[in-house]
Amino acid sequence: MTAHSLRPELRCAVEAARSRQAEEVALFDLRKLGAFTDYFLICTGFSHPQIRAISDAIEEQLAKMGVRHARREGDRRSADWVLLDYGSFVVHVFAERARLHYDLERLWRAAPRVHLPESGAAASS
Repeated sequence: MTAHSLRPELRCAVEAARSRQAEEVALFDLRKLGAFTDYFLICTGFSHPQIRAISDAIEEQLAKMGVRHARREGDRRSADWVLLDYGSFVVHVFAERARLHYDLERLWRAAPRVHLPESGAAASS
């Protein structure tokens, strides 16, 4: 799978995260692993305000598309990890130390990583 064949809501979430300077944005395809969701979008913020800004931007941009999450986990003011569960995909916004600690990339290493183009290119496809 390439970013060009991604569903619009996934492209939107990637661009929203990048618009708030999220780092290490990674998308994993879990569909062939029998997981509870189809995709994990994982990214890093470097302060609590940035983590909040990233997760808020994702929620706001997806809401404009009519996509609402089923669940949000993580304190809005001080979370090192915010989880947005949209059913078919789950967004994880981590502080750097939390991302290293939980290491979802290692846990789900069998999942193919979807190539994401540089910022701006995903939205134009």
